[in-house]
Amino acid sequence: MRPDDITAGLVLGYAADLLLGDPRRGHPVAAFGRAAELLERHTYAPRRSRGVVHEAVLVGGVVVLGHGLNRLPPAGKVVAVAVTTWVVLGGRSLSREAQAMQTLLHEGDLDGARVRIRNLVGRDPSALDADELARACVESVAENGSDAVVAPLVWGAVAGLPGMLGYRAVNTLDAMVGHRSPRYREFGWAAARFDDVLNWLPASVTVAATALATGSRRGARHTFAVVRRDAPAHPSPNAGRVEAAFAAALGRQLGGRNDYDGVAEDRGRLGDGPAVTAEDIDHARALQHRIGLISLLGVVSARLLLRAVVPRMRPRR
Repeated sequence: MRPDDITAGLVLGYAADLLLGDPRRGHPVAAFGRAAELLERHTYAPRRSRGVVHEAVLVGGVVVLGHGLNRLPPAGKVVAVAVTTWVVLGGRSLSREAQAMQTLLHEGDLDGARVRIRNLVGRDPSALDADELARACVESVAENGSDAVVAPLVWGAVAGLPGMLGYRAVNTLDAMVGHRSPRYREFGWAAARFDDVLNWLPASVTVAATALATGSRRGARHTFAVVRRDAPAHPSPNAGRVEAAFAAALGRQLGGRNDYDGVAEDRGRLGDGPAVTAEDIDHARALQHRIGLISLLGVVSARLLLRAVVPRMRPRR
């Protein structure tokens, strides 16, 4: 079955992310973030309606750009999809950050680890010990693996360039304004809710890929059972499922209390095993790599199968 320009570009872009990681300079996502900050000076008010306007302008703009790129000739579109996939994926960079955290923890550099973990999580790390820092790292590998690897692949396969660009815009805005700080409690409501909606399908794909990554029927059944039992205790409808699946696949326990700007959040207990330590970070990185590959294979296969089946289902005139 011959791949189309979207599937070819997704595979090429995924390979580029594995080999190169994020662009070192002039990252388009960073440029989008700066544009969002500039727009916020004009759109901000502590009202949900203003947040909706902010979201619509920024997300709508990149979706329009994606539709424009769709008009490129086939070869140019493959390149555009490959470059976009490379830019919006974050698997290699996530793995590098986790590896750096493990090194700092092995060296006993807790101060350095508390600074480094801020690249991965939003919780307050000032009072975290080595095991809690390791937990923060592993939970970030799980959640960001879904957000920064699986989700762009899913939306790329479903909606091509507009899907990938639109998803990355939504996810970036959620990270910028979607938290419940006094400033963004109302203004960031739209960003947080839209991100929840768009991540529901990718989180489901991530859970399925995590179950497959265990390599056995017993492991897969256990993964789904832990997700059903433990994920509802997590405040996030998507991160809870992803982190519970990750905990089950690793045979470790995640979740617990986190502090965000002085506000405590209980994420429940996820999984049945012992608490994670620095030694588990390598296992988490390897698991996330398997999940990414399984997800890529799954979404590409689903897209190719759908393209083969749909024309046959169309009634002849």
